[in-house]
Amino acid sequence: MCGTSFPASRGAAGAALLLATALLLGPGAAAAQLPSAAEPLGPPVAERWPKVDTVHGDVRQDDYFWLRQKSNPAVRAYLEAENAYAEQVLSPTRPLQEALYQELLGRIKQTDLSVPYRQGEYFYYSKTEQGKQYQIHARKKGSLDAPEEVTLDLNVLAEGKPFLGLGAYRVSDDGNLLAFSTDTTGFREYTLQVKDLRTGELLVERIPQVRSVVWSADGRFLFYTAEDHAKRPYRLYRHVVGRSHHADELVYEEKDELYRLFASRTRSKGYILLTSASLTTSEVRYLAAGEPLGEWRMIAPRRQGREYDVDHHGRRFYIRVNDTGRNFRLVSAPVEDPGPANWGEVVPQRKDVMLEGMDFFAGHYVLYERRNGVPEMRVTELRSGKRHRVRFPEPVYEAGPAVNAEWNTNELRYNYESLVTPSSVFEYDMDRRRATLLKQTEVLGGYDPHQYASERRLARARDGTRIPVSLLYRKGVRRDGRAPLLLAGYGSYGAPYRVGFSSNRLSLLDRGVVVAMAHVRGGGELGKGWHDDGRMMRKMNTFTDFIAAAEFLIAEKYTSSDRVVIEGGSAGGLLMGAVTNLRPDLFRAVIARVPFVDVINTMLDASLPLTVQEYEEWGNPHRPDEYAYIKQYCPYTNLAAKAYPAMLVKTSFNDSQVMYWEPAKYVARMRVLKTDANPLLLVTNMGGGHGGASGRYDRLREIALDYAFVLQQMGLVEAPAPALKATP
Repeated sequence: MCGTSFPASRGAAGAALLLATALLLGPGAAAAQLPSAAEPLGPPVAERWPKVDTVHGDVRQDDYFWLRQKSNPAVRAYLEAENAYAEQVLSPTRPLQEALYQELLGRIKQTDLSVPYRQGEYFYYSKTEQGKQYQIHARKKGSLDAPEEVTLDLNVLAEGKPFLGLGAYRVSDDGNLLAFSTDTTGFREYTLQVKDLRTGELLVERIPQVRSVVWSADGRFLFYTAEDHAKRPYRLYRHVVGRSHHADELVYEEKDELYRLFASRTRSKGYILLTSASLTTSEVRYLAAGEPLGEWRMIAPRRQGREYDVDHHGRRFYIRVNDTGRNFRLVSAPVEDPGPANWGEVVPQRKDVMLEGMDFFAGHYVLYERRNGVPEMRVTELRSGKRHRVRFPEPVYEAGPAVNAEWNTNELRYNYESLVTPSSVFEYDMDRRRATLLKQTEVLGGYDPHQYASERRLARARDGTRIPVSLLYRKGVRRDGRAPLLLAGYGSYGAPYRVGFSSNRLSLLDRGVVVAMAHVRGGGELGKGWHDDGRMMRKMNTFTDFIAAAEFLIAEKYTSSDRVVIEGGSAGGLLMGAVTNLRPDLFRAVIARVPFVDVINTMLDASLPLTVQEYEEWGNPHRPDEYAYIKQYCPYTNLAAKAYPAMLVKTSFNDSQVMYWEPAKYVARMRVLKTDANPLLLVTNMGGGHGGASGRYDRLREIALDYAFVLQQMGLVEAPAPALKATP
């Protein structure tokens, strides 16, 4: 049997460790290793059970493959022992964790309301209530003065469950029925249900493993995509509402494992779209929403490297497509024959502007673009063709569409925030070109944005490329190399690293910490080319860019290497692992959340979620050249006998995106190789998913622990808490 041996322990953490030891070593083990009260708890050391693999003639030994055995009690025991050890190591920070939690909690308005939006006859919104972990979804008919109807109370659904995630939330066109899906494990396995909003009754539907959900116009049918064994949405079904799903009709099956299926509805509500997409190629089918039993037709068949998506207006489809350049252009085509032969260019592809998305309204359309790493919104009046850009007050910010459920309107709802401006919802009159603030998230405790400064600098990568770095700090922090700095990054999937607001961050800023974000290649800040230069056989650019950003910040005296803490999650956790192997001397400490650190082993296993679909992001290690390239940076593979920074590695037992065993194996191997005395901690949420805890108060506790670790490593455990001017 696989096992783990542990030193003696004490206290609450020791009790957990003794239980783990008993499970691993058999009956009587706990009594045999009963410690004295004075003995400290040492780090768990996982047993080695070598598994040897040979790929392309390369022999690799994995001593910790056994940690994949999720149902093995020894695995759970090992994770719980690591939790107990981390709890003891962090025990001196418990008062700080509690102070931080109270600070984080003290800045949020616990009882609050979202901005209502109109859909048909109703105004829909969500709200939170003090003491409750989850949102309550509600609506009012005709007027905001009307009586409230609760459509879905997630707190009720979460009773007795350690986790709750909401997937789909779709109201039928007539407002009578709600299709919703929930995940109660954290594994992102959503079950679809239907609620009659007139009576509050749940109908017979309980359809497992559902991803996207769309109503037909008459509300009699639901179209949904279902997942396969590897969590790939691969089938589209048509379901008759109120009947058992076992008789549902299979409409389409995607047999190529590189592709996933997504069902959606055009903003006009005229058409249902079925998109089959890999990471580099897509094709779209369409069906009139008023003809749910009708024939599906194709916009354009898949062609390798061509990506497109579709919206609708009148007798034409509008198509965002990258056929003439990586940054996409906008074309239109007649509904009767929308193939490429009939595409007419509306907006050309531009080398310096990424066309990220579009929304069509009755009289206008809006393009969501990105120029020089900054989002833009361009409005066009369909009748006249006149165009203008929405103006924003700051040079660096985040902006994008809010809920825009109505078709026949000249009002555009959008979200806006920056590093110093809290999340805000605006309503923009597209004819008068005027923006009205509907709501700005309130920050309790007397937040003053004028006390903080943000800027964007450019670091130089080793190949000369300029890497944007966003910075945020409290005014008065000196650039003398003595300030502690928290540097974050991501750099994958073409996703830009957000420069949004976080009231939680104030607990670091007010203690003198500089916060920085490195916008490295592999992300989408500077268009698809920026993504291309940090994926597949260019992935090393992501890691060397991040190192260059850190070196730049040190050279510019924002900080020094003994004061830099870095953080990243998921693919950003891969970034943390890679740069820590490359330059462990450059960082004081690391937080790696749900880190994708066992790249070779995961990408060799086609049975795991995401593996096959992500060959076009990371490469396919079944090919010798791609295997060799991935091996250069795979964090688990490249661990070595040397000194590493202090590390806090976090995972969730039910994570479906990055399996818990990746960080568990990574920590187990590093623990026996590292030559330093710095803490190495593994914290596993035994009831969470990829994002950690689902409840908002539980999530604040997790953030408080992270911040306490950061401040401990920066030597700021005794730093005074900022005084709050008001309490909730």
